[in-house]
Amino acid sequence: MSTEHLVPKDWAGKLSRLSIATKSKLRGQHKGSHRSQRFGSSLDFSDFREYHLGDDVRQIDWNVYARTDKYFIKRFLDEQEMRVHILLDSTKSMGDTVKWTFAKQLAVSLGLLVLQRDDRLSFSAVIDDNKPVFRRKGATYRKAFTQTVSALEQPTMTTPFSESAVSFIPKDSTVLFVITDALENLESWGKLLQKLPKFAGDIRILQVVTREELVPNYSGDIQLEDVETSQQLNVSMSSRVIEAYEQERVLHQHGLELLCRKFGVKLLQVNAEDGISHVLFHQLLRANWVQ
Repeated sequence: MSTEHLVPKDWAGKLSRLSIATKSKLRGQHKGSHRSQRFGSSLDFSDFREYHLGDDVRQIDWNVYARTDKYFIKRFLDEQEMRVHILLDSTKSMGDTVKWTFAKQLAVSLGLLVLQRDDRLSFSAVIDDNKPVFRRKGATYRKAFTQTVSALEQPTMTTPFSESAVSFIPKDSTVLFVITDALENLESWGKLLQKLPKFAGDIRILQVVTREELVPNYSGDIQLEDVETSQQLNVSMSSRVIEAYEQERVLHQHGLELLCRKFGVKLLQVNAEDGISHVLFHQLLRANWVQ
């Protein structure tokens, strides 16, 4: 898919007033746009404190010394970079055209928010082909990142996402975004969620769904096929079948929410048909995932 068809040409401009919000401890010593809780060597002045043996004499304020006859040094707020990793589920269940396009739009949008703030972005799609992780920092890489995501082909991964995800995640992230439909069984999800906190202090799952998954619109005798296992099932659709499906879907969702709370992971369900603007400027804002 070409870049212009994935996101509008002016999309980066529309996102310029947003940024990733997090309370997680910022990592790394490189300068970024986020103010840390400690003092360092940025140009943002904070206050003075009395000089102690071992302090950098270059920070002594001689004007204050002339007035008080005491040595004081300037304190500056340290600025550190946020490190954000975006992990995209590329297993076959994500292959619905609407869902896949929307998932890539989400990945691009989040990546642009990171790069435009001079923070460090890494991105990986869980695919069979062992491509290197995209790692860049700075607004000059916005186009390159958009092209990287746009070039991803329809999902073909057959290995379960929950079993493969860990090998695609770096261990030095401030925030980890996981874009997935989360359709795999709860036992598998529990094992994955238990491992994720060692990769980032702030973990967020964006669960992409479609209207068809929420409210199936089928009737008569149909044959269903599991896109990942190719198993087929003949079903006579009825109100009872739809009701049973709804009960299973609600149980799965409730179980996933409980697992996320247990392991300190944030979960947000987003409907692909709602559109990327609604999700970014309404849902993510309300959830305080962006500011």
